[in-house]
Amino acid sequence: MSKQAPLYNRLALIGVGLIGSSIARAAKAQGAVGSIVATARSEATRKRVAELGLADQVVETAAAAVEGADLVIVCTPVGVCGTVAKEIAPHLAPDATVSDVGSVKGSIVRDMGPHIPSGVHFVPAHPVAGTEYSGPDAGFAELFVNRWCILTPPPGQDQAAIDKLAAFWKLLGANVETMAPDHHDLVLAVTSHLPHLIAYTIVGTADELETVTRSEVLKFSAGGFRDFTRIAASDPTMWRDIFITNKDAVLEMLGRFNEDIALLTKAIRNGDGDTLFEHFTRTRAIRKGIVQIGQDSPAPDFGRSHQNLPPEPLPKPYASDD
Repeated sequence: MSKQAPLYNRLALIGVGLIGSSIARAAKAQGAVGSIVATARSEATRKRVAELGLADQVVETAAAAVEGADLVIVCTPVGVCGTVAKEIAPHLAPDATVSDVGSVKGSIVRDMGPHIPSGVHFVPAHPVAGTEYSGPDAGFAELFVNRWCILTPPPGQDQAAIDKLAAFWKLLGANVETMAPDHHDLVLAVTSHLPHLIAYTIVGTADELETVTRSEVLKFSAGGFRDFTRIAASDPTMWRDIFITNKDAVLEMLGRFNEDIALLTKAIRNGDGDTLFEHFTRTRAIRKGIVQIGQDSPAPDFGRSHQNLPPEPLPKPYASDD
């Protein structure tokens, strides 16, 4: 059976870190695009992208990358997406679709939207997938399999363009949901942004304890602390931008979290085992629910199953420890 025709003729990737390089690998493996052109801010990254063969063409600027592309995906930190949109705007092809992969959508719509010219479709997106690694070596084609990609198109966008981008992400293995940008930011503040803030805080606190040496923290790390360190190893530039651009939603969730911490502190101080048991039982049920709907597995692989992949997937140059 012959492969289906590509959904897009030319994909332009602006930024080729974990997400961008995984899109490139998955799109190639699935035949989702005819060709890929990529660019990155640093010369070293562009050189590495070429060495890995992630793109058919590697260019120096975002403006050059989008020439003739019918799909443009901006994979930079959210704080610079508006600047990128302004740079590429005069060079976008008519009827092209511009998207992104940022974890905050309200600021993306606000910062990118005004620069997108008439006749070009603007469909922001957030693939809810990732690891603690970054850079073009970190990506792999299976990253999006059975993960969610949330589309947050502003009002008035062409439905056919939205559906086509949804089909693209489904071809890469993702489940697709559409929601309003502000609602997305509130949901992700709960499920992603606050947990990262907590992880950064706990690992930082452990590092600053004078009565516990760094060697002891490393040597005697229990499973929970190890999981926190994995999350806290995420790209600092990306997460700095996320907390600044999604400030309101994060602060709202942080306020609720502090209230819950106060209640648990009181229960521990008073020896209130019933309150602690009830809280732990309720939160345990949430973990079971996540496993039951297939968003993780009991296995220690973070649920990254490899179903629905081509029989001969592309090589996966995982990030090495050295």
